[in-house]
Amino acid sequence: MRWLNRLREEWRRLSRRDPRDRAELVDVLRDASRRGVLDADALAMIEGVLDVADLQVRDIMVPRSRMIVLERAAAPDESLRLVVESGHSRFPVIGDDRDQVAGILLAKDLLRGYAQGRPGPLAIADYLRPASFVPESKRLNVLLKEFRASRRHMAIVVDEYGGVSGLVTIEDVIEEIVGEIADEYDVVEDQTIRREGERQFTVLAATPVAEFNDYFATHFSEEQYDTIGGLVMHEFGRLPRRGESVLLDSHEFRVLRADRRRIDQLRVTTPAPVPMHAGEAGSG
Repeated sequence: MRWLNRLREEWRRLSRRDPRDRAELVDVLRDASRRGVLDADALAMIEGVLDVADLQVRDIMVPRSRMIVLERAAAPDESLRLVVESGHSRFPVIGDDRDQVAGILLAKDLLRGYAQGRPGPLAIADYLRPASFVPESKRLNVLLKEFRASRRHMAIVVDEYGGVSGLVTIEDVIEEIVGEIADEYDVVEDQTIRREGERQFTVLAATPVAEFNDYFATHFSEEQYDTIGGLVMHEFGRLPRRGESVLLDSHEFRVLRADRRRIDQLRVTTPAPVPMHAGEAGSG
């Protein structure tokens, strides 16, 4: 029962200190964390919840130029190839341009259509689900409630003129609270560089520049930058958003994961195939 007494004492202490605004509330919580009443992970999530109330969809959306979309008129085999290569589970399907969103395609629906062997040509239009549209200015806490109520995981973001400006997913919102969520497409903790193809690799931003140079036979400065993420951030001149890319020495660096503090993961596309290294498995 010692922990219960400790909690009661903490509650009495906090009751005597009534925070006047959010900043003071955060100070109280951080003080509780320093004294071991609240662990660091819990504190980070509470701060994330508070931050979400202040953030808008435009702050975390994948911009229009970085959206991976399927074309309604595209051949099913071409769409299937893009689905498999991207590793995503949901895709906006467009008409003549990106402002004409016909619906959302779930990868599992398309794969189920192939597995069932339907007679006649497969049509993407037969598998479309309705798309949700939200304004750039919508608060993230409101969006999260709407996602939960509708059981939808993706929304198309529109600007004040009704044009498509990006997309946002429920995972994007949740990651603002709990931090980055790893999945099967992420690089494992002890694998800083993972081969995806002859010219495409997933790289942890924390990869030392020296290790990157050794793997890719590049010559980026190992004195000016400690990590490849630091090099990329310097080239942007700011913290880039997920989906943004930059070209360095003919290598494309695309941000796969990032939060408001740091870059976490990059996709590197090389100008030429990179030979297999000893002990390295293929992309399979």
